[in-house]
Amino acid sequence: MVKTERALQGADGTLAPAEASAVIVRPAVVADVEAMAELINTFAARGEMLPKSLNQVYQNVRDFVVAEQGGRMIGCGALHVLWGNLGEIRSLAVEEPSRRRGIGSRIVRALLSEARQLGLPQVFALTYKPRFFQALGFRVVDRELLPRKIWVDCIDCVRFPQCDEVAVILDLEVTT
Repeated sequence: MVKTERALQGADGTLAPAEASAVIVRPAVVADVEAMAELINTFAARGEMLPKSLNQVYQNVRDFVVAEQGGRMIGCGALHVLWGNLGEIRSLAVEEPSRRRGIGSRIVRALLSEARQLGLPQVFALTYKPRFFQALGFRVVDRELLPRKIWVDCIDCVRFPQCDEVAVILDLEVTT
């Protein structure tokens, strides 16, 4: 099934119905952890995100959703609640052969839906791909405007304190 990217995507950038039905986004389960850690650490080895140990992924498995196709995990992402007013999208990764098919967008939308259900008024991400997030409604902000509590994970990063990630944030309409 070889199609161009445009043929797979609808006007809003999401997957066309036939392709979308082949990919499901669901909450992660313990059986997904090793594959998630491997995928995340593949991108971390290239300097595109922070690495995660198996222990970190197991401890935070409830934060994650996965994209699955044909029974195989092809992408993941997490929503980490930092406080009553702020959540972070982190560890967003889609395997190389599945990129540019709207799967990352579907993962983020699922995480944003959960954030709304939880009553979070804002969600942010630190990213090297701000355009991806901007296409989903996020806006670029100065990292210094984010609360200091977000830097807990950064302290262990090899790039700290010279972080070159871009902070993006989205104000949500909360459904309570």
